[in-house]
Amino acid sequence: MAGFWDQAVIEQVQAANNIVDVIGEYVGLARRGSEMVGLCPFHDDHRPSLYVNESKQIFKCFACGAGGDVIKFVQLKEGLSFAQAVERLAERAGMRLRPAGTGHGPVRQGLDRNALAKVNEWAARYFQSCLADKLSGQKARDYLDQRAISPDSRSLWRIGYAPADPASFLQAARRQGITDQALREAGLLDGFGRSRFAGRLIFPISDVTGRVVGFGARTLDDDPVKYINSPNTQLFSKGNCLYGLALARQAIIERQTAIVVEGYTDCIMAHQLGCRNVVATLGTSLTNDHGRILRRYGKRIVLVFDGDQAGQAASSRALEVCLRQRIDISIVTIPDGKDPCEFLLDHGSQAFEQLIDNAVDVLAYKWRQLEGQLNSDQTWAGRRSAIDSFLQTVAMASWAGQISIVDRGLLVNRLAKILGLEARQVDTELISRIDAIARGRSGKLTAGEKGQALPGRQGLRQLAEREVLEVLINAPMLFDQVKVHVGPADFSDPALKAVAEILFDYLCQDGGKIGPEALAKGLMLRTEGPELAGLIAEMAQEGQRKGNFELRLAGAMEILTKGRDQSAPCGENRRSLGIIV
Repeated sequence: MAGFWDQAVIEQVQAANNIVDVIGEYVGLARRGSEMVGLCPFHDDHRPSLYVNESKQIFKCFACGAGGDVIKFVQLKEGLSFAQAVERLAERAGMRLRPAGTGHGPVRQGLDRNALAKVNEWAARYFQSCLADKLSGQKARDYLDQRAISPDSRSLWRIGYAPADPASFLQAARRQGITDQALREAGLLDGFGRSRFAGRLIFPISDVTGRVVGFGARTLDDDPVKYINSPNTQLFSKGNCLYGLALARQAIIERQTAIVVEGYTDCIMAHQLGCRNVVATLGTSLTNDHGRILRRYGKRIVLVFDGDQAGQAASSRALEVCLRQRIDISIVTIPDGKDPCEFLLDHGSQAFEQLIDNAVDVLAYKWRQLEGQLNSDQTWAGRRSAIDSFLQTVAMASWAGQISIVDRGLLVNRLAKILGLEARQVDTELISRIDAIARGRSGKLTAGEKGQALPGRQGLRQLAEREVLEVLINAPMLFDQVKVHVGPADFSDPALKAVAEILFDYLCQDGGKIGPEALAKGLMLRTEGPELAGLIAEMAQEGQRKGNFELRLAGAMEILTKGRDQSAPCGENRRSLGIIV
């Protein structure tokens, strides 16, 4: 997770930024016992529910669930990635980050991220000047006129043009003292050392802070490859970049909804006509990283993809991404085979907003798909594939909490009639799929995604699993008593299992000799998603409050090693076994 920097460097950044001082810059904090409390900035808080533990350097809101270390706080508050938050805190502390490997082992060759960003910034300005050139930029300006992209939008989005003569770009860069190697590392040259984007319209791609990280480029000729993007660099990966996010972020936060389109001009035209919570993917379907990024800013995603077969396939993949991450998602299909830019030009922003308001939910969309596939494909294999896809979507929607038991029952009955089966048979299949998803056995959930399934069932076994983790986080010296009897594989709850995997791995390397404060910091460094970080912070604080570590551990271990029924009623058994709640 450290990625670009050694873990020691990240720990230095944390040490230089006391969590009380950092959070205190955003929120008024008051001391309450051994902790600081204040109004949580992540929800409409009227009674102080944000607790900051200075000794462990963690925070937790017991109302909305947000929690983590100082890096997680900056990530959530500023809507930044892990790397961006580390950079922000390093800047706050006046530190210069050292790339990974420079302290131990070989130094990473090539430019650092800041140097690459400067090369990209120069290139963006250069491409803009070429678009404005009276002669060389005329063809590109004509295209923008045809798409009705206004001069103000061209300036706002920093649209440019790369001259058809590739030598022009290289000569301009060399005059600025920029080497060919720097251009190559920034992805601006192709494998033959020529200008990668020669003769194309340029769309600079920024990160959420507005820094140019890459470029998209559209041909103005008959090139069969209509769009190309920068290759992966230290700054750019199209699977975790969203076009327009820096400009759309505030509107997404205000509306709690992100509208996702496919194309650059779709996104630009939406903003031009006043729909400012719109972003675009970069020639890919929505990825897991896209989902995680958008979850920082809003609760809902509306997909606006083309209605052709490719658009439907992209929508289906995006549905799966959003459901796995428990994101509320709806789908809009543009009528008459138009793209969003064309629809906006023909019908205006009000009609577009009406489409958004009438977006269909996951199940309605998938049911329409299912009916169409069953009508068009009468083969057993084709019908089986369509039904399998639909059942998987319903299972994921049920697991994600986006479908009620009543609605699920209605769908089961409708599907059973179509298939000529009993509703009980369909429901049994559905329940097995939901269980597989919840336990992470479907083979489709990553470790990070498992961590987003926070504990829901409060059976006796789940309580015992949580007890063990709470104790170990606060009393790691007891790890030897646990590891000989219980391992991460013994945890049935997906979120607790994800925490156990991180915790057991950390303590196995350390031998259980680490102190609770250092352990809490170390766990946060190894945690990716905010939900899992919040769960760890919550368990650290709750476990410390309860105390009685050895007694609680003994009771919890008795339950886990005897393998009692996880759904058994807990009531009096909790206290008789020493579990303090």
